Amino acid sequence: MKDFAPACERNKDPILNTLRRILNQDSLVLEIGSGTGQHAGYFAYHLPRVRWQPSDLPDRLDSICAYRNERALANFLEPVGLDLLQSLWPVDHADAVVCINTVHIVPWRGVENLLSGVAKLLPMGGLFYVYGPYRYSDRPLEPSNEEFDRWLRARDSQSGVRDFDVVDRLARQHGLTLVEDRPMPANNRSIWWQKN
Repeated sequence: MKDFAPACERNKDPILNTLRRILNQDSLVLEIGSGTGQHAGYFAYHLPRVRWQPSDLPDRLDSICAYRNERALANFLEPVGLDLLQSLWPVDHADAVVCINTVHIVPWRGVENLLSGVAKLLPMGGLFYVYGPYRYSDRPLEPSNEEFDRWLRARDSQSGVRDFDVVDRLARQHGLTLVEDRPMPANNRSIWWQKN
């Protein structure tokens, strides 16, 4: 039942180091697009006072459940079905939202729903963290990300590496203020906003 994504294995420690720095202890974190469940299990183990709420499409929860059963951690919560193309979310509160390698996968309407949902969900001061590749207006996209973007668009014309300025503008429209945008390994970024 457990799926395995090599990218999760490669990026789990750099992401964990960032999350350790920015997440408050004793907080409830909603992870959107939990995928295999590898990150959820790893972060719940290494952040024992953070309650980790994984989510993904309703028909893609089996692997997350398998990692949850293996870890048997009280702070690794049962996954919930969440479809970014639907407006209703199964969670009505979180202190922070984490979204790893999802923004470039979902159609743009899913990105819009993501920012709208995060803004409704988070309390004042709550954090929204994303990880993945982004396109910037002041420099060319890295060759590896250009290739990745072509692959994404060939697979699904509605996906692709997103323009950071457009995503940030949308975040600001929803009352989220950029806190930091940091380079990460393999030409990815760690970016987080705070609800103001």
